[in-house]
Amino acid sequence: MNKTKKLIAGVSSASVAVMLSGCNDYSAEDLPPEPTDTECQDWEWDADDGVYECDDTNSRYFGSYFYGGKYYKGKSSLLKSSAYKSYKSSSSFKGGGSGFGGSKGFGG
Repeated sequence: MNKTKKLIAGVSSASVAVMLSGCNDYSAEDLPPEPTDTECQDWEWDADDGVYECDDTNSRYFGSYFYGGKYYKGKSSLLKSSAYKSYKSSSSFKGGGSGFGGSKGFGG
């Protein structure tokens, strides 16, 4: 492959990576630390809702959302929480992201 083709391939790959990363302005350093609750060993950041979701298939909390030290069995329970409503309307809310990868991103 000549230098021009390699350059175009590299630029194309970088462009796709940027597009797939989503549209929110938060990097991994901006996110709150993963919960340390021992009931779940695998956490996924839900960029839309700005909370962690348990992705541990061996946990009884698999698929539950975690906010404020509590598990919420499904999105409707989370959205009904007064603590979550307060967080969502605050300036510290780190959600609302979207993109090609969905709310959970890649590789998790």
